Amino acid sequence: MSSASNHLIQFVLSDMDGTLLMPDHSLSPAVIEAVAQLRAAGVQFTLASSRPPRAMRQQIQTLGIDLPTAAFNGGVLINADGSELQSHWVDREAVDICLALFAEHELDVWVFADDQWLARDREAHYFAKELHALGYEPLIVDDFAPYLDRVHKMVATSADFPLLIDLEQQLQGPLHGKAIAARSQQYYLDITAVLANKGEALATLAGRLGIDLANTAVLGDGGNDVAMFKRAGFSVAMGQGEQVVRDQADAVTASNAADGVAQAIHELILPRAQR
Repeated sequence: MSSASNHLIQFVLSDMDGTLLMPDHSLSPAVIEAVAQLRAAGVQFTLASSRPPRAMRQQIQTLGIDLPTAAFNGGVLINADGSELQSHWVDREAVDICLALFAEHELDVWVFADDQWLARDREAHYFAKELHALGYEPLIVDDFAPYLDRVHKMVATSADFPLLIDLEQQLQGPLHGKAIAARSQQYYLDITAVLANKGEALATLAGRLGIDLANTAVLGDGGNDVAMFKRAGFSVAMGQGEQVVRDQADAVTASNAADGVAQAIHELILPRAQR
């Protein structure tokens, strides 16, 4: 957590699922309007998500975002025209470590590589939820092996939330310096490259805009958002986020179901951007 800053906010980076989006993954009119007001006030705004790039395009268009966005927790930075600005792949040794550990448990595993969502089983517990969120079909494969040298993200998913918490902790040592393991939702454990984190994405995007990190604000709800909480001048956690996440933010807003982003923009960010 950064110390709550008195610096003027010039740039806002927001998480998507669990933060900007409603529980049904839609954008509410209140959030769309609040983002428009933020941009009208001269504050730059863009997105950072664990989603793949093509699962962010509709929201980017709806909000009229013209800045680069961060997909795969920062594993890929995408220009507004859809071209790739920067890319980080997961270290192959880290991929193998994770797959070996996941194989010891009853988990469903997905791999994101070559702009594809790779899955082995359409009957996975959270398959329908992911399909609805991403908006496109996976490529069903029997074996991930042909793709493992160019993985942008792996996801282990389970309805056993304590298991994912335990695996997240177990992986910290073996993955140190090789990859990052962080839960993006209670039911998703994401594996991304070392430099594929939202803190690095925030620093890169702010640097391209010529904005000091002290003049940035971030919005998030999950464990994978803490990296940007630690780098931003001001951080806001969503009300429904886990306590351990809320504790690391400078402020807490309402839940995503209650338009927490709109509340945060009006009550916490715009007052810090218009002094």
